[in-house]
Amino acid sequence: MIERTVPSAANERVEPDRERGDPVLELDGVTRAFGAERAVDDLSLSVYEGELLTLLGPSGCGKTTTLRLLAGLDRPDSGSIRVDGEAVAGPETFVAPDERDVGLVFQSFALFPHLTVAENVAFGIEHWPADEREARVEELLALVNLPSYGEHSPDDLSGGQRQRVALARSLAPEPDVLLLDEPFSNLDVSLRTEMREEVRDIIKETGVTAVSVTHDQEEALSISDRVAVVHDGGVEQVGRPEVVFEQPESRFVAEFLGRAGFVSGELASGAVETDLGTLPADVIEGLGPEYDGATIDVMVRPDDLVATPADADPADRDASSGADGDTDSGNGEIVHRRYTGPSFVYQVELDGGDVVYCEHNHADDLALDRRVRVDLRVDHPLAWFPAE
Repeated sequence: MIERTVPSAANERVEPDRERGDPVLELDGVTRAFGAERAVDDLSLSVYEGELLTLLGPSGCGKTTTLRLLAGLDRPDSGSIRVDGEAVAGPETFVAPDERDVGLVFQSFALFPHLTVAENVAFGIEHWPADEREARVEELLALVNLPSYGEHSPDDLSGGQRQRVALARSLAPEPDVLLLDEPFSNLDVSLRTEMREEVRDIIKETGVTAVSVTHDQEEALSISDRVAVVHDGGVEQVGRPEVVFEQPESRFVAEFLGRAGFVSGELASGAVETDLGTLPADVIEGLGPEYDGATIDVMVRPDDLVATPADADPADRDASSGADGDTDSGNGEIVHRRYTGPSFVYQVELDGGDVVYCEHNHADDLALDRRVRVDLRVDHPLAWFPAE
């Protein structure tokens, strides 16, 4: 079995820690078990000042437990957690939630229905002098674009407005770290994109360091400075969204983020022979001559491929694709298709047995069971993994 090293080009696209400054939040070897099951397993992670980092993963992966540990709602069995350099959880330390400089936006927003909007925002700063408290509430309501809603009841607000009030309440005490638990899951689909952008803008304007938890890939990739993909209680990969998506370091990350297909082949004489044709090794990131003779799986995503009906004029195919292109009998068959509105995603079983996905404009309506030729059309390096 060959071992794949992380491509150096991917590492170069991630800012070195020294450029980020000191971490505001640090987890070092944190473990939390429930019976025989480890929900969080020796997890280490740093979050830097002003950064919005998202913990992304499927249900049951440990991301929500991690958030609860950060908030002080649960205690780790081992390891330590530091906020702004001070230990808040460890072998001999545990700081209660209300004594940590951490704000939390709950999934359900958790506004108090018997309080006005302004009173909700002021809830965590009731000990402040009255004039400072009123000024802070006024400042935050303006920040979340609700300046005239102070005397309203939360029941009068839309879902998006309630979310903004919950955010303002969490920001009121000026926490070092803001935690967001699935912050958009209770919103209508039509509101989510708009609110994602609004919340990111608000967080960036305040300069607060934030950690968000979600299973929504689009959300994580669109709002985060960095994404930490969580699997089986640990971090599989952490980095800028485009790096994690384009250069996954494990098959789990590749398959969880987006829709990945894999084509197999053997590296020989600087090229890999696949069902998509001959792929030069230099289009596959990190695949050098030291891997000569290895059988590998090359990752291709739906937007990397184009499917053309097998009986189409060969001139209509992409001449720069790198595929053989000598015949029009095709190299695969459409076995499934999914309509998304703007596009069709076709699942194609290639003649050698590999399965790939092709994304086409909705006007390109190809029928099930149709023979097609799938060609590669990319302008970026492809990731690869040892063959399974």
